[in-house]
Amino acid sequence: MSEQLIITISGMRGIVGENLNSAVAAEYGCAFGTYLKRRFDEKGGGISVCIGRDTRPSGQMLQSAVMAGLSSVGIDMIDLGVVTTPGVSIMVRQLGCSGGVIITASHNPIQYNGIKLFLHSGVAPPPETAGQIRRHFFNKEFSLVNSRDCGKVTKNEKTDKTHIAKVLAIVDKETIAAKKFKVVLDSINGAGGRVTKKLLVELGCDVSAINEEPTGLFVHKPEPTAANLTGLCQAVKQKQCQIGFGQDPDADRLAIVDEKGRYIGEEYSLALAAKYIFSKQNGEAATNLSTSRMIDDIAAKTGNGVFRTAVGEANVVAAMLKHNCIIGGEGNGGVIDLRVGPVRDSLVGISLVLQLMAETGKTVSQLVGEIGGYYMSKRKFVADEVGARQILNSAKKFFSDAKLDTTDGCRFDFDDGWLHLRSSNTEPVMRLIVEAEDKQTAQKYIDAVLNIRKEILG
Repeated sequence: MSEQLIITISGMRGIVGENLNSAVAAEYGCAFGTYLKRRFDEKGGGISVCIGRDTRPSGQMLQSAVMAGLSSVGIDMIDLGVVTTPGVSIMVRQLGCSGGVIITASHNPIQYNGIKLFLHSGVAPPPETAGQIRRHFFNKEFSLVNSRDCGKVTKNEKTDKTHIAKVLAIVDKETIAAKKFKVVLDSINGAGGRVTKKLLVELGCDVSAINEEPTGLFVHKPEPTAANLTGLCQAVKQKQCQIGFGQDPDADRLAIVDEKGRYIGEEYSLALAAKYIFSKQNGEAATNLSTSRMIDDIAAKTGNGVFRTAVGEANVVAAMLKHNCIIGGEGNGGVIDLRVGPVRDSLVGISLVLQLMAETGKTVSQLVGEIGGYYMSKRKFVADEVGARQILNSAKKFFSDAKLDTTDGCRFDFDDGWLHLRSSNTEPVMRLIVEAEDKQTAQKYIDAVLNIRKEILG
């Protein structure tokens, strides 16, 4: 059975040649351009969009199609070439564009690609705006122009330089460079390799890059999980490096390997970055309901708090902007520092972690030991809308003594852990994330939810 084309708040994702092709991409470009015209200027004059892509072989085709759609409704474009997702967000604001587009399927396998949208602020569209763009797309409601008024294309090759400058501005380059860290970087043949290697060299690091060729032909599965980064772990040990960094293809997620060649998990990317930020200033953090309690522990030690949001980068960014948060992100390796940009940015995470190491003189494993940690399990199971609602209602009764947050599904907080149960935004499944002081405690909560599921769905 074929998968359906997925359209969410941040854009579109599908399988190239099956449900995502040039015709679909062109119409999505038309839809986004039509929204921008009605938002800023019905005539379309002076409206521009910057657009980039990751390294997937299908990227050039889809970028050309989206640009054709934008041009057909009179939107001018600035072609950034192969760049990262945070790079596009930065350039939207740097160039004063009305919007931005990045052609990427993020951490998904090579058969997938996608079209992610940004507004003039460099953030993904909020739900209401995303809904307008969806309606333009599905209703084929496009503000097409004549030949004379079609949008024009120019090029800009300054994304790397601009991105690096913004990241360097939030750390002490000399302090890091003095340590001459030996680093392994696995950019999984994606868009992050070129710019990240440049950044690390600027920071005085001795860089060993693996899987750096920007072919989009991923050497291993592209999500930066433990199972997929065994090569990075081996390289750190063999080369006797202090740290290893693993990115996903569009470089918005970061995983870390310690000096012993051990994968420490994506949850620690935000935790380590927050540890540094909170050591320098007071303020609040923001993260989603599915992210580890480690950030709460770190914030509490300095008398600071954490705002929890529904899952999704746009929700975390909205909370950060509302509460003027000094750090934020998600447990999937996404670190957000508004001084650089309102998106997850692996370059930000890398720089803050290196700064923490340089200032403390401690290894990654020592810093992880100071933070401590929990046992976390992530699962999913099939459940349609009706079944999911019944499961949530039963869970509320079963865990009636827990502190309950219904912002996004149900998060139940206990003294010895928490669980988050929610329906997926993109498929008919429920996601269950449990974190506890140990595996045995976590399993107790997992079993309780699975028993509820069995009673309702059989």
